Formats: sequence, structure tokens, C-alpha cells
Amino acid sequence: MTVVALVLAAGQGSRFGADKRRATLPDGRSLLAHSVERAQAVFDEVRVVLRDGERAEDFGLPAGCRVIHSPQAAFGMGHSLAAGAASLINSQAQAVAVLLGDMPWIAAQTLRALSEAASASSILFPIFEGQRGHPVLFGREVWPALTQLTGDEGARTVVQANRDRCVTLTVTDSGILRDVDTPAALSI
Repeated sequence: MTVVALVLAAGQGSRFGADKRRATLPDGRSLLAHSVERAQAVFDEVRVVLRDGERAEDFGLPAGCRVIHSPQAAFGMGHSLAAGAASLINSQAQAVAVLLGDMPWIAAQTLRALSEAASASSILFPIFEGQRGHPVLFGREVWPALTQLTGDEGARTVVQANRDRCVTLTVTDSGILRDVDTPAALSI
């Protein structure tokens, strides 16, 4: 099973007070670079959705990730996810792992386990202590629906329309729940 990673990083991050993608973690790397590197450690192909005009080098992203631009990113995550999904048309992958650029603490073993459990027909969620987290892996069969997303609800409508495809994988990784909304979250 081939799984491509799609890191969503075109949002405004308004609660953070600045561009959180550039915020540095204790090791000196940017939040976004760390999240992308974590994905590259597991997935053969990593695509990063940025706003129009932004470049990988603007964030210190590692070589090898492909930048996808979302011209309508300001209108919500749905637009960014649609742009990323549209870029997959020629991909040979059977599933896409949708990661958020502000979640750098997901363990590599969790990403591997999710990749192994993915299928072309399912929508796979990780579960930690009863809570659903990220990344969500979408099988190739639902990609056309992802390309039609708009607004700020992400893939909620695709998930609701495909409840019969939804499966979960219980993990021991609290990183699937941990994102960065405020500067204080960087030091936890």
C-alpha cells in the first residue's frame, strides 16, 4: 500500500498571534519544518500545502517535499485540502495521510502503523484514550470528494457522507491530539 502525506500549512493561525509555522521549537527548527521532517521519515512522498506565493525555503522545509499552493487558503481549510487533493490526480498512491502543519509530536511509529492499516476504500482515524486525532488517512476512492471541499470545516462533510468507510486504529501516542494554537503550547 502506497500512502502519500499531505501536510496542510496554509492556514492563518490567528489564535497564535503571529505566523506559527515559523515559530521555533527547542531544537531551532521551525514548527512546520519539524512536522514535515516527521512525515518524510515515514512517507516516500510528502506534499505541503502553502498559501499562494510561499516557497519551501521560506520555512526551512527539507528538500524533497513538493509545495502545493492553495489560492483560496484564506477562505478556510477546506480550500487547502481541496487544492492538495487535486494535486494527487496523477499519484499512484492508494491513500493520503492528511497531516496538520502544527502537529510536530506525532510519533513515526504511529504514522507507520496508520500507513499499514490504510486502504483505498477507507477513511482511517487514529484514536488515543477514546479521542479521535490526526492524521486522517483517506483512501483513493474518496479523493474526488476531497477536491470539492470549501469553507473551514476541513473534510467533515466527506467523513459524514462516508461513515460506512470510517475505521479507527487505537494508538498509544498522545501526539495525535497535540497541536499548537498558542505560543505556550510550544513549551509543553
